[in-house]
Amino acid sequence: MNALWIALSLLTAGFVGWPVTALVFRLARTIDDKADAAAGPAGSADDPSADVTVDRESPAGPGSAPDPGKSDPGNSVNGDITVPGTAPAEQPATRILRGGAIIGVLERLAVCLAILTGQPVAIAYVVAIKGLGRFAELKETPVAAERFIIGTLSSMLWAAGVAAFTKVVLLG
Repeated sequence: MNALWIALSLLTAGFVGWPVTALVFRLARTIDDKADAAAGPAGSADDPSADVTVDRESPAGPGSAPDPGKSDPGNSVNGDITVPGTAPAEQPATRILRGGAIIGVLERLAVCLAILTGQPVAIAYVVAIKGLGRFAELKETPVAAERFIIGTLSSMLWAAGVAAFTKVVLLG
């Protein structure tokens, strides 16, 4: 029976953690949007490194008004942050933090397994490997660094919570 609880906790930590992390990203963006709106036009909304909610120039040109019938694509492609560039029709946006969903699943599985096996030092290895692998990208792009920190913390907290619940409540 213990093997079943361990397998279920690994699946829960690894795969249910993605919607939890996505919810945390959505909440962080909502909080940042409210702060930008309160700051007014001279606030951090003009700073491209402040948030992923940076407005792009419209394809018609820098001075033209946005088309109210079209929605703003934001700075994401399939959930990944993108670096604003030229108009999307001319050149696709450059994606940053690619592979984050797969890395997140593996990270949550590793953290949950480390706690269940009583090897919390392994969590330090996961953090170190993840940080070293993304170092160059995080150094160049402040938005990526912020997303990396939020995603890593929420992902690890979810995995640790699932593992702790399993270890204390289900496995006794």
